[in-house]
Amino acid sequence: MKKALIAYVATLVMFLLLDGLWLGVLMAPTYRELLGSLMLEKPLLVPAAVFYCLYVFGCVVFVVLPAMSWQRAAKMGALLGLVAYGTYDLTNLATLRGWSGQVTLMDWAWGVVATAIACTVGFFVATRFIRSDP
Repeated sequence: MKKALIAYVATLVMFLLLDGLWLGVLMAPTYRELLGSLMLEKPLLVPAAVFYCLYVFGCVVFVVLPAMSWQRAAKMGALLGLVAYGTYDLTNLATLRGWSGQVTLMDWAWGVVATAIACTVGFFVATRFIRSDP
């Protein structure tokens, strides 16, 4: 239980840092330009918080805890990002008027990278902390 909690917190913190940098600093102008009126002026915090908590829960249960090596955590994290972000972005592309194909590709690639990194960090922190725990 302790390892799972440590893995969850480490993965969550890393994912929030990465996604905050991506969405808030690096890509905000691009998303605004490509999605225009589809974007809210300010994101809704409750649905965003639920997404992050739920997504990281999936990362920990399906990737971080079962991984036997950091390489496996990275590969399976990338695969989870590929499936989850692909589902989101391709559904938006298929159903929303004005959704950008360019955003689909950028966001999908980002989901693969961010999930792989967050899962790898979660794995490292959880395994390092547990090894040093008496």
